[in-house]
Amino acid sequence: MWSDLPFDLLATVFSNLSPDSLACARSACRHWHKSAKAFLFSTTSLVVSRHDPPWFVAMPKRSHGRLCCYTHNPILDNWHALSLDFLPHPVRLVSPIGSLILVRPTNSTFLQLAVCNPFSRQFRQLPLLNITRTNPAVGVLVRFPFFIVYVAGGMSDAPRGGGATYEPTLEIYDSRIDRWRIVGSMPVEFAVRLTVWTPSESVFSKGVLYWITSARAFTVMGFDICTNTWRELNVPMADRLEFATVVRRNGALTLVGGACGEINACIWELGEGDKWRLVEKMPAEFERRLLGGKGTWGSTKCVGIDGGIYLYRELGSGMVVWREVAENGVWAWFWVDGCSSIGGKQVQSFPIKGVLLHPTLAPSCIF
Repeated sequence: MWSDLPFDLLATVFSNLSPDSLACARSACRHWHKSAKAFLFSTTSLVVSRHDPPWFVAMPKRSHGRLCCYTHNPILDNWHALSLDFLPHPVRLVSPIGSLILVRPTNSTFLQLAVCNPFSRQFRQLPLLNITRTNPAVGVLVRFPFFIVYVAGGMSDAPRGGGATYEPTLEIYDSRIDRWRIVGSMPVEFAVRLTVWTPSESVFSKGVLYWITSARAFTVMGFDICTNTWRELNVPMADRLEFATVVRRNGALTLVGGACGEINACIWELGEGDKWRLVEKMPAEFERRLLGGKGTWGSTKCVGIDGGIYLYRELGSGMVVWREVAENGVWAWFWVDGCSSIGGKQVQSFPIKGVLLHPTLAPSCIF
């Protein structure tokens, strides 16, 4: 009988299921529910194939009533709304941490961080930073099953009550010891640019944590975690790009950008000698569909993971995806419809911030 299959056999099956399929399996019968629960507690994460596409998880950039996030299941090609009513306060998305996400509360002007899993409804506030900062750059380095958060720059209170000043220091949070520590200083000009012109997204590649400025002419700033030194990289077409984002693709630092008057969005990869190499252009039909006749890249956003790059605008406007589809390394372009309705109910379209991750229902030692 299916209900009498031994646990070790069920565990092997469960380990190859996506989170939505595992949730369905848990509701099949009491034995499967008990076995799935035991399996989840026996592992720190689900076994995920390298070639399973990641899920896209999005949160509103501004408050839109009901506190929830939206996620796209690439296997079934459908959207889900996940309630975030387990959170103590509204949050904004900062960065993925493996299968988890790093968030910050919206009710604080200075930086506070927390970790949550919207699929398993787990949440944990991180300790306060040593230095109270406003609008610093945030970076993440995952060393499974632990992680490190880097916070650089930002505004802090000036000594002797002199108002606010740029904070030229870097501090890190290590989940193994659960505390923040200041690890060094940084050039003041880097602190200014990381504070004023840099969003929270970061990319870790080959020992360096990278951020890109958010206004023309674009530049990339990097922090070598081994030598504690800073570097700056030029960007192709830096003064012409309307939008530019750095992502990681197959371990390499990758730049995605769209230029005024250009037919296609371009993708470059950083090679030897810090030289950028053009590796791909978005097909014109996907560009027309993404831009929707607006002819500008200004509101375009992009996220990436080793197996895929996603370009998007609003929740309901759809996404252009360039991802690996075969074991021989072939990459192809796809269109993903936006989230216009869920369960027959219409969903309002609004600006979002998205991340890519492989979700898990397994408990984490972080919480």
